[in-house]
Amino acid sequence: MARANALRVGQPAPPATLVTLDGKRLSTRDFLGRVVVLTFLATWCEPCRDELPLLSEYQQAHAEDGLTVLGFSLDESDRLDEVRAMVAPLHFPVGLLSASQAPGYGRIWHIPVSFTIDRAGRLADDGWKDKRPVWTAERLQRVVAPLLAQAV
Repeated sequence: MARANALRVGQPAPPATLVTLDGKRLSTRDFLGRVVVLTFLATWCEPCRDELPLLSEYQQAHAEDGLTVLGFSLDESDRLDEVRAMVAPLHFPVGLLSASQAPGYGRIWHIPVSFTIDRAGRLADDGWKDKRPVWTAERLQRVVAPLLAQAV
């Protein structure tokens, strides 16, 4: 099994599969040619709750440019109602990490944390190395916007 310290920017991103709250299976492999942000969140994470509306608006504004955001909630299934309520206004799919697969990103123990994958399926941003991991407009411009500007 891959470990977080094996992550290398510029190298192929580890595969991940999100099982959404409504049961759809979405694999990062299905999104080759798109920029993909994997974001890890939880209902009890205040910084996550603060960044989600911004990330959702950015996803909606740039979906046609090739952006896909996949949300992995660290909440357990007994908090499903709270997760559904928190993510209802979001414009990207969310599922429980416990029902999904993202082993190559290591044990998710500190959130918020996100990983960005470029159109070629390479890791473009390693969330473990971000000193300020919360998504802000500035961080989206710095990390995601240049990837969206690149041709497929």
